[in-house]
Amino acid sequence: MNTATDQAAPTAAIIGAGPAGLVAARWLREVGFRITLIEEDIEVGGQWRVGGPQSSVWPGMRTNTSRVMTAFSDLPHPPGTPVYPTAEQMGAYLRRYAEQSGILTDARFRNRVDEVDPDPAGSGWRVRATTVEGRSWEERFDHVVAATGRYRVPTIPPLAGLSGFNGIGGVIHAAAYRGAEAYRGQRVLVAGHSISALEIASELALRGAARVVVAARRHRYVLQKILAGVPIEHRVYTRYAALASARRSPAESAAALKSLILRTSGHPAQFGAPCASEDPYEAGFTQNQFYLALVAEDRITPRPWMAGVTDQTVRFTDGSTEDIDTIIFATGYELSLPYLGSRARAALAPDVDQADLYHHTFHPDLPGFALVGVYHQSGPYFPTLELQARWVAYTWGGRRPLPESTEMAAHIAALRPRNGPPPMLRMHTWARLLADRAGVEPVPAHWPELTRALHFGPQSPASFRLDGPDALSDAAQRVLEDAAAFGAIPDGTLTVAERAQLDALTARGDH
Repeated sequence: MNTATDQAAPTAAIIGAGPAGLVAARWLREVGFRITLIEEDIEVGGQWRVGGPQSSVWPGMRTNTSRVMTAFSDLPHPPGTPVYPTAEQMGAYLRRYAEQSGILTDARFRNRVDEVDPDPAGSGWRVRATTVEGRSWEERFDHVVAATGRYRVPTIPPLAGLSGFNGIGGVIHAAAYRGAEAYRGQRVLVAGHSISALEIASELALRGAARVVVAARRHRYVLQKILAGVPIEHRVYTRYAALASARRSPAESAAALKSLILRTSGHPAQFGAPCASEDPYEAGFTQNQFYLALVAEDRITPRPWMAGVTDQTVRFTDGSTEDIDTIIFATGYELSLPYLGSRARAALAPDVDQADLYHHTFHPDLPGFALVGVYHQSGPYFPTLELQARWVAYTWGGRRPLPESTEMAAHIAALRPRNGPPPMLRMHTWARLLADRAGVEPVPAHWPELTRALHFGPQSPASFRLDGPDALSDAAQRVLEDAAAFGAIPDGTLTVAERAQLDALTARGDH
């Protein structure tokens, strides 16, 4: 790792010390930048610092993705870490990562960034900030990375009568949920059908709530979190799936996804749960290990969306009603970039859903500025955060070409006009795009002994350290270990079906 502190080295300010900010700082330092990490909190961790001002997690909460896929390539979790680490374990992991990476030398905690804009006096960027004591400061940097996350400002949709709800537990957003104990014996309505909604509803049903109702505009398919001991992302978010999705028609992709869901997790109707559409892309899909079983046991009651509230009575769109003590909205977050100055804001034109960006990262009119981790994705975030950070670092460090301005502008123009939220990114296809941009997507022909692990195993962080800049000597062994960790790929021998699938891709020109 580069440890140079040359005062002539280019400078970069990283806004935010959560996972995205830490990995961006680590890789910019690798290519020779002097890093200044600016964080409003007193410590690193972001969402994973339980109790921190930027955190929406609750004590004891578990990750949704396995320890293999919730880590960066430089630092696996220590032996003995559970398959799904706790929030506290993730906070400790990120602290170790920051210390190992050497990025805390010029970290400025308890500093809120007020404005970031191009330097009017020339190249570079001006950053204005305020310390917790109220002292303002301003400094110029050659580059700036905004890494403040996508899940900062909770949204609660308008609902007739909601302001007059008088249940004893009141109305909160999932961001304020801090565990089930406070709701013991209560009738709780959870609004939404995302992972967080089903996690909260399941925990409430298992830990003493008197009744749990889940209301949703769109009831989704639900994949199990772990299948025969194998975390779902090790089976779903694979390189083969990414390659295949590029060749399939939308109808073929929907059929393949539905087949996977039904084969591994069943149809919601089998459990007595509704589903918005037989097309899994129209209905959407999420994951939870307990929700459908709890519906089948009548410990969670699915309902349609709410039509209104009178006192503590909730009316649903099908005409039914429920008396409720607490309403918890798991209804998402707005994109928030409050520190953008006038020129940066004019270029990015952010709204509550998205900003004008080339693959969620660069803008042609804002050289030296990038966003890392400010995107909405299904599947494990840590591998894609690291890949995006490496793309930015390699581009600014001169290892990879900067995308042409015309290419970036055309990509941005193709996303307009905006009609609501953009499609959710899928980890496996997004990772492959980022790895290609960074020049680190592994070349299977270079690693014949890894054919099965690379195509049908997880896209683990180590797999992106095989080829390209910063390859690791032990990456191949780690790829095999990651693929075998939970039994998904116990050995390197392709099955007959896997060989046929790869042959079909090869016949179409994929590799």
